[in-house]
Amino acid sequence: MLIPSYNTGAKLFETVAQARAHWGTVWVVIDGSTDGTAEQIQLLAEHDAQLSVLVLPQNQGKGAAVLAGLREAARHGFTHVLTMDADGQHNAANIPQMMALSSAHPEAMVLGAPIFDASAPLVRVIGRKAANFLANLQTAWAGIGDSLFGLRVYPIAPLLGAFAATRWMRRFDFDPEAAIRLCWHGVRPINFPTPVRYFRPEEGGVSHFHYLRDNLVLAFMYTRLLGELALRPFRR
Repeated sequence: MLIPSYNTGAKLFETVAQARAHWGTVWVVIDGSTDGTAEQIQLLAEHDAQLSVLVLPQNQGKGAAVLAGLREAARHGFTHVLTMDADGQHNAANIPQMMALSSAHPEAMVLGAPIFDASAPLVRVIGRKAANFLANLQTAWAGIGDSLFGLRVYPIAPLLGAFAATRWMRRFDFDPEAAIRLCWHGVRPINFPTPVRYFRPEEGGVSHFHYLRDNLVLAFMYTRLLGELALRPFRR
């Protein structure tokens, strides 16, 4: 499994400990972090043969971090990978079930479908509904339960192919664009309900989401993909 991380502080180590408690091989991709977590997680990896660390010299974005991890996983012979955010929001206890579901349906992608509690900001919950509508619109209602949630199991080869098809999908646009492009390539989604928790800053919560910037990124992404769909008949 892959855990991309950018300046997530102490939450990274909690997330890694929880992931390791429920799964064997864990790779952390440090995406140019400047908070000292790269050095600390590398020290942990020296004493844990199942924990590996990739360090990117500068911040490139979540998608780019996942891509670096995918290439390394493929090089080691893995066919599927589970991605998990480093901020502690995802439920590590569901990892074995999601992996088992992926093993039973290796041709599919297993998408975490978040079950929100009172900690979820209302504006984020409402915004997801719009994002999910657009993702399903662009995939002819293929069944994407949540287009933004990062706890997922992907088949590696199709996802690498999706990356190769675009120079985008390297930053915050990764999660929704990956799901859409994989649906375009015939990878069906299987939705797996899983609880999610948002941590307040005083609880160590870290968020790099910027409402204006990242919503503009998403708006541009959906416009881009609509343009690709419109041009498809002329490319055949």
